[in-house]
Amino acid sequence: MMTAFARTVILYFLIMVGLRLMGKRQIGELEPSELVLALMLSDLATVPMQDFGTPLLAGVIPIVTLLALSMLLSQISLHSLRFRALVCGTPSVLIHNGELLQAAMRKNRYTLDELLEELREQGYFNIQDVKFAILENSGRLSILPWSRCQPPTAEDLHIKIQDTAVPPAVLISDGRVLQQTLAACGKDMAWLQKTLAKQKLSSPRDVFLLTLDGQGKVLCIRKEERL
Repeated sequence: MMTAFARTVILYFLIMVGLRLMGKRQIGELEPSELVLALMLSDLATVPMQDFGTPLLAGVIPIVTLLALSMLLSQISLHSLRFRALVCGTPSVLIHNGELLQAAMRKNRYTLDELLEELREQGYFNIQDVKFAILENSGRLSILPWSRCQPPTAEDLHIKIQDTAVPPAVLISDGRVLQQTLAACGKDMAWLQKTLAKQKLSSPRDVFLLTLDGQGKVLCIRKEERL
């Protein structure tokens, strides 16, 4: 039992390290080579977990080898555009200046139904509203509409808006005070206690979330009582 537990823990953390080395990607945003690597790593890890007769190194060595190979290919891709195009592919333009490129769709085996579905998901129900549509390496479709179909911006309307928006800082998370964030905002515990007192709270442990935005506005959410 302990052998199975130890093998599982070792392989789990080894796979997690490997996925972290691949970068912060969602499954749908993986390059083809990254997706193949993820599938191979998971398959290699299951054999030593289930078969105790297989040495642990029989799973660790191939996993480490694949991770090293992936890192090597990534470094080569950073310095060689041709190699990057060979391994990762290149984006394909499916709509150019409003014209549907059927040859590009056939080359990528991208059906018309898939194209229309992706356009609808991004809010475009008429293909004539789209100037450019590019199929990215991850399989996502990037869309640039015609100017007439884009919502107006403040600059288009000649409206001057002072850009003062900053992400709100989390000062208390689930009852815990984030001291570094508090100091970065130029606040201290005395200010925090006064803020809690205004909310009729005596302790940070009673707070589920407390944030402070760039305008000095405080958002405080109390913890719900557990039944």
